[in-house]
Amino acid sequence: GGTGFSFSRLRPKNDQVGSTGGVASGPLSFLKVYNASTEAVKQGGTRRGANMGILRIDHPDVESFITAKQGSGEYTNFNLSVAITDRFMEAMAEKEQFPLINPRTGVPVAQVDPQTLFDSIINAAWSSGEPGVIFIDRINEFNPTPQLGSIESTNPCGEQPLLPYEACNLGSINLSLFCKEREETPEVDWEDLKETVHVGVRFLDNVIDASVYPHAKIESISKANRKIGLGVMGWAELLIKMGIPYNSDRALVLAEEVMSFIDRESKTASAALAEERGAFPNFKGSIHDRPGLPALRNATTTTIAPTGSISIIAGTSGGIEPLFSIAFTRQILDNERLIEVNPLFVKYAQEKGFYRQQLINTIAEQGNLENIPELPANLKNIFITAHQISPEWHLKMQAAFQKYTDNAVSKTINFPRDVRRAEVASAYLLAFQLGCKGVTIYRDGSIKDQPMQTGLTANHKASATDRRLSSLRIGEWGKIHPLKRPVRLNGITDSKKTPEGNLYLTLNYYQNRPFELFAQIGKAGTDIMAFTEAIARLISLAFRCGIDPKAVAEQLIGIGGSRSVGFGLHRVRSVPDAIGQFLNGFLSSATPETVIQEKLHLFEEEQSSLPLAPEASAENRPRPLFNLCPACGMYAFAFFEGCAQCLACGHSEC
Repeated sequence: GGTGFSFSRLRPKNDQVGSTGGVASGPLSFLKVYNASTEAVKQGGTRRGANMGILRIDHPDVESFITAKQGSGEYTNFNLSVAITDRFMEAMAEKEQFPLINPRTGVPVAQVDPQTLFDSIINAAWSSGEPGVIFIDRINEFNPTPQLGSIESTNPCGEQPLLPYEACNLGSINLSLFCKEREETPEVDWEDLKETVHVGVRFLDNVIDASVYPHAKIESISKANRKIGLGVMGWAELLIKMGIPYNSDRALVLAEEVMSFIDRESKTASAALAEERGAFPNFKGSIHDRPGLPALRNATTTTIAPTGSISIIAGTSGGIEPLFSIAFTRQILDNERLIEVNPLFVKYAQEKGFYRQQLINTIAEQGNLENIPELPANLKNIFITAHQISPEWHLKMQAAFQKYTDNAVSKTINFPRDVRRAEVASAYLLAFQLGCKGVTIYRDGSIKDQPMQTGLTANHKASATDRRLSSLRIGEWGKIHPLKRPVRLNGITDSKKTPEGNLYLTLNYYQNRPFELFAQIGKAGTDIMAFTEAIARLISLAFRCGIDPKAVAEQLIGIGGSRSVGFGLHRVRSVPDAIGQFLNGFLSSATPETVIQEKLHLFEEEQSSLPLAPEASAENRPRPLFNLCPACGMYAFAFFEGCAQCLACGHSEC
């Protein structure tokens, strides 16, 4: 579960407070309080909650909001989105100035260049995947009960715009079960799908009355509007069964056919329920209250929601996403490796006679069927994965489903690590042009908990040695050795307060680049000292092997334990967080762009013909696979459906 908050009505920072003569602290200060509250309250004692924080593009504090999560390690319990208006998009297209308006007075307080503001959103999204954007005017264009007020926010994954105190009530149909698998012309089983839609609408309507609500206002508005959101999962597997590539016009046509059918039948089912049980209480004055149209039991009937956990239970693909991977490796007891392969691929491979374990091992290593010459081209087209599909096709698919969805669509637009900012900007603009209600992007490697990368491929211009090294998987090289330590190094020493006591840090550097780290806390022989020393040794090893120091800092910043010290920017959540902040401070003052790009030179006695693996070309970039799941410990943690989720246990960060 999760909650959505609009901070757009809060007065801007430094706005005069008439009753006290003081000044307002602004929306970000409240965002910080809500984040801390979520940190303290866990869902059922097992995991922390998730929130959506939204600020309108015309709020005076929007620039601070856009960059709020850039390297600060704060607001970790929030997804952030900017509510973009039609007026803003028009001003940017016409190259006109755009007003920022004080929500307390309704008076413009500044005029800004909309293109500069938009570029700021793109830069932040390119760096960290946030903020996302929602097109708030388009959302309100389809607000079913405008007489009750405007919609200002969504749930954490962005697929359910709601009025204050409304609650999600969502369900998903497994589309992969509705394929009549005929040898020549497989087709959708429309009759079976129709029956399932009608059952689903009745089921979700029953949930509204059967639920126990935590607050009277939530119960009141939920029963007055009776919103439900019937969606889908298993879309990718339905396409595979029908032999249709995900990134094709045929897939888009089928998407519109399927979703328009579900939307139409859900309205028919809701109308039948209205005759049986009565229309939703706020029907009068709603967009459905029109001559010639039947009364409905539910203000909305369709939503495309994330299905991370339930799609795992159902054994199918998530939501309307393509397959994330054809196969992945699961670590089980006694360090044994279990390869999980998509069942449809196993079936096809066995039927066609090319199933063999070596092939499965290769697919598990690289995640998809690309660069496997013995596989037919049509099979590769059908079993295409998320990172092989261009952003344009991701957006086209989202728009096809959005066209016939009452609420919104939760979907991730995947980008490779080396994507240009201009391409991200184009995706945001295309989402607006295609009629989407919002957009979430993920650039591989752009957030701390990024999927791990395997299957490095060599640059086609690299030497034979380079190509040989590039073909090795991470962790199997064994031939990248740390630089030898010079006799004398310069360094800096600092101390930081942590929840475990004072931490003393010394960072030595070579040619203006971090080279080694020493860390001490508590007394020698204690567990905390052992763990701290281990972290420092591994950081030093990473530096001496040429790892990007900024990447090391980003991995540490934000790691939290059961306690913290300090407030705001000075808050320290743990010993690793303190080390990360210390490194980040050094890099910021040492112009890291220059430092990081500088090559480390081997000492004469350490000269070697074995270079670090060359950077992959754009055409043969590393294939993103999975990260370590914080819940079950399996390497099955990935970012899709707008949220970080585990394919093994269903754990979700949303």
